[in-house]
Amino acid sequence: ELGGLQESYFNLTRLVDKDGRCNIEFGNIKYRNHLGYVVDFWTTFVEVRWRYVLLMFVASFIGSWFVFSLLWYWIAQSNGDLMGQNRADGHVRCVDNMDGLTTAFLYSLETQTTIGYGGRSLIGVFINCFICGVILAKISLPKKRAKTVTFSDTAVICLNKESLCLLIRVANLRKTLLIGSQIYGKLVRTTTTADGDTVILDQVDIDFVVDAGKDNLFFVCPMTLYHAIDRSSPFYELSANSLPQQDFELVVFLDGTAESTSSSCQVRTSYVPQEIQWGHSFLPIISRTKTGKYRVDFSNFSKSVRVTTPHCARCFEKDPDLTGCNAEDDQQEKSGIDNLGFQVIDIHDSVDVTKM
Repeated sequence: ELGGLQESYFNLTRLVDKDGRCNIEFGNIKYRNHLGYVVDFWTTFVEVRWRYVLLMFVASFIGSWFVFSLLWYWIAQSNGDLMGQNRADGHVRCVDNMDGLTTAFLYSLETQTTIGYGGRSLIGVFINCFICGVILAKISLPKKRAKTVTFSDTAVICLNKESLCLLIRVANLRKTLLIGSQIYGKLVRTTTTADGDTVILDQVDIDFVVDAGKDNLFFVCPMTLYHAIDRSSPFYELSANSLPQQDFELVVFLDGTAESTSSSCQVRTSYVPQEIQWGHSFLPIISRTKTGKYRVDFSNFSKSVRVTTPHCARCFEKDPDLTGCNAEDDQQEKSGIDNLGFQVIDIHDSVDVTKM
């Protein structure tokens, strides 16, 4: 229950949810700017939620039938065709068997949904074509492809290729590729300028690379992205102790083109400091079966284990061998409650958790 409360709190305070939705609202927009949604009505209808599309579908047909029923009722009443009206000898009816508005509505419905004729039929055809187009466009939206691309629940910081790095995992759940994939990040935080001005949502570029490079990734299996924490990194001043106390959000983007539909899509997620594990490394997830196929074990996709990691980037620069790390943040006040019954043991032999 506590974990659920923490997750809800993180979702309320973050700019981008884990599923990529942005938590931002617009206020005090001038009235004339709202007309842009009407002018660009096609995008408005495509982006509106499904329940509103279905409501619009039902309301458009019922509205069309009702408008034409009023027209037929007015014609019948003006010509004296309604039952109960006094008719002169030799009266020629325009509409037969109409005794009220209900009959007029049923007549309008039948003429539009059966054979149809004239302008009344054209309006029904137009509504059908428009609604079908909206539904087809909504089904084929590129953001639906993003639902089959997933990021790890947490990020980790550990040593990677003799560098202190921040690592994130990403996986494509479909066998079809994302062509021309590019991955990058933005660090969003509140900063104060030298003049004392507060900048909300200040953005700093974060570069991510993989073993194969940065652009045009061969996204056929899960990949581990890493960002080197060096002097040019905004994480350079952080340490294992100070990281949980920070207030920032790391937003990660993946852009690509779906191989099957040739439509561009973007997948994004975010990480807050409480979702970044210092001194952890991801478990291996790729192995090879006896038949020669490669197998991905997604049960370990977001799992990590503790590994020997420098206390901070400065410590790693001073002592790359980790023989004596003098952490500057060790004197900070501890948060939490010490468990006196907890026993610390030394593990000398590493455990082989996954066989490759």
